[in-house]
Formats: sequence, C-alpha cells, structure tokens
Amino acid sequence: MEAPQQITPTKLADYLEVLTKAVFESGMSWRIIEAKWPGFLEAFSGFDPETVASLNPDEVDALTSDTRIIRNRRKIEATLHNAATMIELDREFGGFKNYLRSTGGFWPQVADMRKRFKHVGDFGAFYFLYVVGEPVPEHHEFRAKLLEGGSKAATGA
Repeated sequence: MEAPQQITPTKLADYLEVLTKAVFESGMSWRIIEAKWPGFLEAFSGFDPETVASLNPDEVDALTSDTRIIRNRRKIEATLHNAATMIELDREFGGFKNYLRSTGGFWPQVADMRKRFKHVGDFGAFYFLYVVGEPVPEHHEFRAKLLEGGSKAATGA
C-alpha cells in the first residue's frame, strides 16, 4: 500500500474529514472506505463541523440505515463527538493547527488525541497527523515504538 496523499487543510472541515476517515478505516479495509467516500461526503454534509456536531438522534438513526456509508453507530456518534471537539479546540487555541502544535511533539500529540477524540488510536492519530501535514516519525520507527510497548511507553504516560 502506498502512503496516503497529504493535504494542506484550509478549513476545519478538512481536518474533520481526515479524522473521520481514520475513524472509519479502523478495523476496515481502506479500499472499502475509499470506495464509499463520496457517500460519506454527502451523508456528512461535506464534513462541515457545525452541521455534523448538531445532528439530532433521528438524523443519526437515518445515517445508520444509509447504504452510502459504513453504518456503524459507534463510529457515526464518534464523528459527531469529534466534530464538537474540533470546534471547541479551534476556538480555544485560535485555530485547530495551533492546537495540533501545542502539545510538544508527536507522541504527546497522539496521547492527547486519544484522550480527546473518540475511536482514535495510535495508528489513527499517526494517519491523521501525516495526512494533514504535521510532523510524524518515519512509519517503520512508529511501528517499532508501538511494538516496544505502545504509545504509553512512547509518551511516558
């Protein structure tokens, strides 16, 4: 598999889209997610964070029946939570990129993302940070560190 294409985020929706892809790829074939991605864009209103964060229970129920996407309720609900969290962090830090740069490096950032966002593990955080152009270790170094004892060992947590 090739490395995913990196982007230069220009709006909060760009970050939410990449994070949502990381959430839905967890435990799934990335090929399946890629094939369904146009449906995700439609179903989640282009990943506009305000729209996604404000989806009501009936709209969530509708998404769990929407064949354009992977109908995993926990991941759908995680997307709503993650949208709201991004909005909060964007406001608190005067920009989401400022939040990303606030934690002092890759492993502390991964640990912080795991705490704040739902359905985001070590690899999902690595994928997200890589795609949005944040500094990450080489993939083989990242994997080796995880094999040594996971992100807790890497962060000292």
